[in-house]
Amino acid sequence: MAGHFELIDAAGGDCRVRLVDADGIELALSMCFHDKDSAARGIYSLREIAASGLIEDHTRPAPAGLLLPHDRESRRRE
Repeated sequence: MAGHFELIDAAGGDCRVRLVDADGIELALSMCFHDKDSAARGIYSLREIAASGLIEDHTRPAPAGLLLPHDRESRRRE
């Protein structure tokens, strides 16, 4: 079975959405929603974005001289 979304209780009667992979490992936890209908709309929005959204890299660049594993492989072939 593929991953799935779970609706879970949150403080104050709210609920959250948890995205879980096929092994049951939590990949993401949403903000609090006031009711299940709002949470379902959040899931719908997430599905739409995931299907067509681009990936934006906001990480810091690796320090100069640091070779990542894929960099080492490409240098060996040169």
